[in-house]
Amino acid sequence: MTLKPLADRVVLKAVEAEETTKSGIVLPGAAQEKPQVAEVVAVGPGGVVDGKEVTMLVKAGDKVITGTYAGTKVKCDGVEYNIVRQNDILAIVE
Repeated sequence: MTLKPLADRVVLKAVEAEETTKSGIVLPGAAQEKPQVAEVVAVGPGGVVDGKEVTMLVKAGDKVITGTYAGTKVKCDGVEYNIVRQNDILAIVE
């Protein structure tokens, strides 16, 4: 099954958090922060949303930063995705 977002929505997949610090300390699962960096899996077509023209600025493969509680979590084929509106994306990581 594939997810095809509509309008200005973007499908994101969380990027795995690092398990060790830069100094080499291994972090247990409970001490790791929830990752806010995600990879764009699919992008909607944009168009007119709420009476305004929306041009999509992200593309599949981009790494982005979102708000901590932004979007809707869905599970598809055992993989967890987050569907957000483009305006919930705070930055593109380059």
